Amino acid sequence: MRKFIYFSLLFSVLLLSSCKSDKEGSVGTNESLTVSNSEVQGQTASDIINSEAQEPLGPVTKIKFKSDTYDYGKVMEGKVVEHDYVFTNEGEEPLLLKNVKASCGCTTPSWPREPIAPGASGKIHAAFDTNGRGAVGGAVQSKTITVTGNFEGGTLQLTLKGLVDKKEDPNAPKPVSPK
Repeated sequence: MRKFIYFSLLFSVLLLSSCKSDKEGSVGTNESLTVSNSEVQGQTASDIINSEAQEPLGPVTKIKFKSDTYDYGKVMEGKVVEHDYVFTNEGEEPLLLKNVKASCGCTTPSWPREPIAPGASGKIHAAFDTNGRGAVGGAVQSKTITVTGNFEGGTLQLTLKGLVDKKEDPNAPKPVSPK
């Protein structure tokens, strides 16, 4: 069974590395890849794939956000907090956002799928559903949005944070004070 896992991991790494091409789009050289058991021991296939996926393939550009953090202050539970993270492609190559993923299911991002030309701007929209996230007096909430693309570094994080307040339940039992 272990040999099968190691073979599967090796095959996955070889398959991923064979898909890389240089800036001109030509087919790469016939390089061989050797992976020892000590290099993959204790790692899952997704660990290996994700470590490879963080390095952008092809031309790399620069991305700059007006702000990577949005503090929405204090809101009442049940409200959907929405924000647009505005960015500019400050590089010389088209910007491609490959994936934008939120840290939990209560936050939903949307982003442009088409290339952003050098000098052009775009936005990543985030919607945070506060239902079930509040507490009387306010519960601190911080959500991260991970952006992957062909920019320097390959990944970055945006933050959505604030307090979610909850109305006191009038039917909740009241604490009894000592006499």
